[in-house]
Amino acid sequence: MERVVTLAATMPSKERNITAIINDYSKRLFGFIRKRVNNEADAEDILQDVFYQLVGNTQPIEQLTGWLFTVARNKIIDRSRKHKPELLEDIYGGDDDNMLSWTELFYAKDDNPETEYLRNIFWETLNTALDELPKEQRNVFVLNELDGVPFKEIAAQTGESMNTLLSRKRYAVLHLRSRLQTLRDELLTY
Repeated sequence: MERVVTLAATMPSKERNITAIINDYSKRLFGFIRKRVNNEADAEDILQDVFYQLVGNTQPIEQLTGWLFTVARNKIIDRSRKHKPELLEDIYGGDDDNMLSWTELFYAKDDNPETEYLRNIFWETLNTALDELPKEQRNVFVLNELDGVPFKEIAAQTGESMNTLLSRKRYAVLHLRSRLQTLRDELLTY
């Protein structure tokens, strides 16, 4: 039989109640979430979001287990819809077989002068486009894509929310994609 949880009680008993719930459900919830997301860091973030929602809840919860797993499932769906960061591969990639693909350029084994020239043009264009971005967007993009720093660490360093960081990176990617598409079009027409 499920217990009815009401968190709008006095603070000391509320803290004990939440601690007990976290201790009782963390492992199961984490396993549930981990099976449905790409990496452990995302699973930890979602688990934390579930418990934040529990702490902020002011309504009685009659079926605690069902409520926690429903919130977890909803958080997983929200993350996959809204928080899917655009990757650098989205900027580089070429969908058409006849189109210039930046990834092919980077991984080309031949170091002929033409390939080297195209790589240099790419990096010059990318650096110029990065300089055109607002500082916050540029920093998030560089830290995440070029330096490989996870969003969680960037959020801890800057004090910004994950949503803000993801949004900034998205705007940076859109700008960079546009600039690199222009370069790609110029290279293909001349």
